Amino acid sequence: MTKIAIIRCEKNETRCPLTNCLKCVAERKEGFAGYDDCMLTGVFTCQCPGDNIADLAKILKSKGAEVIHFCTCTFAKKTNDGWDATHNGFCENIDVLIGQVNAASGLPCVKGTAHLPNGYEPKIWK
Repeated sequence: MTKIAIIRCEKNETRCPLTNCLKCVAERKEGFAGYDDCMLTGVFTCQCPGDNIADLAKILKSKGAEVIHFCTCTFAKKTNDGWDATHNGFCENIDVLIGQVNAASGLPCVKGTAHLPNGYEPKIWK
């Protein structure tokens, strides 16, 4: 069983209780579709500008996380036609931050959870 952690953005934490992200983990859909079996081991909120993110990643790893997913809202924007990855999400520097998490923790990082934009394939940093 793969132990998954999620990092979300503070800009969305008071609007989104991660309901669909958690549902997708449980049902292995959307960003979690590639797992035979998985479970959530932790969730952290990144505080702008992301200075705390490497430390969060190390804590998640120490708690058993084997993969860290970044919420779709960090890189995609909700539109009337669904989620769109051609528009920035809440984080302008998400790729840099994911690289920092990958380097600090040594864990694979996946860009995407629930609400994947049409045609989007989750990008994985290894």
